[in-house]
Amino acid sequence: MINKFLSLTTIVLLVATVSCKNKQDDKKPTTTPLTVVDVLVASAQKISNTVEVNGTVVAAEYVELHPEVSGRLTYLNVPEGSRIEKGTLMAKINDADLQAQIAKTKVLLELAQKTEERYRKLLSVNGINQADYDAILNQVNGYKADLVYTQALIDKTVVKAPFSGIVGLRQISPGAFVTTASIIATIQQVDKLKVDLTIPETYAKMLHKGNTIDVVLDNGTGAKQKATILAVEPQANLATRNLKVRAILDNGRANPGGFVKAYLDAGDDNNAVLIPTNCLIPDDKNNQVIVIKGGKAEFIPVKTGVRQANLVEITDGVKAGDTVVVTGVLFARPKAKLKIRSVKQLKDLNPQ
Repeated sequence: MINKFLSLTTIVLLVATVSCKNKQDDKKPTTTPLTVVDVLVASAQKISNTVEVNGTVVAAEYVELHPEVSGRLTYLNVPEGSRIEKGTLMAKINDADLQAQIAKTKVLLELAQKTEERYRKLLSVNGINQADYDAILNQVNGYKADLVYTQALIDKTVVKAPFSGIVGLRQISPGAFVTTASIIATIQQVDKLKVDLTIPETYAKMLHKGNTIDVVLDNGTGAKQKATILAVEPQANLATRNLKVRAILDNGRANPGGFVKAYLDAGDDNNAVLIPTNCLIPDDKNNQVIVIKGGKAEFIPVKTGVRQANLVEITDGVKAGDTVVVTGVLFARPKAKLKIRSVKQLKDLNPQ
């Protein structure tokens, strides 16, 4: 009986010892493995800032020919695709009623003028009073005004070329009834072409009248041509904050409405800090990069500038000499210690 009691006591002591040992083991701190990263030591680099923007070719002058009055076309001269000179008669609308009105007014004016001559002679010998003469003189002036007004209406029935240029496709046929909304044809002056460009407001200080920019027309050649800035729209676009720039294409041959690319040289920067684009951590308000300070990760807000294929310029937040994390970015945590595996070179991170 005593032996059984000793055996039971021994088992209880062994269990208590094991339990206490397990509790002591649980209290031992566990070590978290350090995040392994590759880094880049930021340094000043020289970059060429060339801004590429899109644009559209526009004619030096362009107009849609509309009649000023409604009526039936009695004459139509639209040489499609040909050049015409300024003032060429292109269309005429029936004006028979207006011509008849002018003829009638001329007869009445002639009669009134003869009456005015007689009244003037009578007035000189006091044969009539001044009021009678003033009435007939007013009638003469009224008929003259009617002639001017009717002639103005007749002039509106004639459509002439407002400037010398190339005529587009004819939109109507002879004898058609037209209104002021009808398009007869278009005329474009393509001797000197213009280019309308949309350029970010950041580069406004480089957009001056007379400056030249390089443009590439969408004609398959890929050759660069020169264009001279003619004017800059003073107000930026409220939606995009871009400026509209108009330039004259020097000795260019293109179709108005065609696509064009322009290259604006913003100068060289010898102290630019470049890092790989995959180092950037997007945020709600700005971008961040991870910089190692004292062996720990520091998340630094940055401002970006020029972007290249795989690199981006940092204009604020990172300076030359800072150690920037380039791999393992997603695993790093603020204030956490990092283990540096290797120091990368910029040329290795930006293969050409």
